[in-house]
Amino acid sequence: MRPTPTQIRWLSRGLDQPGGKLPIFNENGQQIGNRTIQACIKAGWAEPWKHNPIKPNWLVCKITPAGIKLLKEEK
Repeated sequence: MRPTPTQIRWLSRGLDQPGGKLPIFNENGQQIGNRTIQACIKAGWAEPWKHNPIKPNWLVCKITPAGIKLLKEEK
């Protein structure tokens, strides 16, 4: 399975974050699409990380070792 440009952008943002935390919002302040998040989880590139009790419908994820490897291969 090949990642989409949107998936690559989202996953890349986790490389510089503590613990590989992936953002909930994109660079323009829009929420990351659930389809993008779910597809990355299904592919093993991201995994759920923390539950947000204030916003339980927000899925906070982190990049996985497989996601890091994927990004290195995509360069």
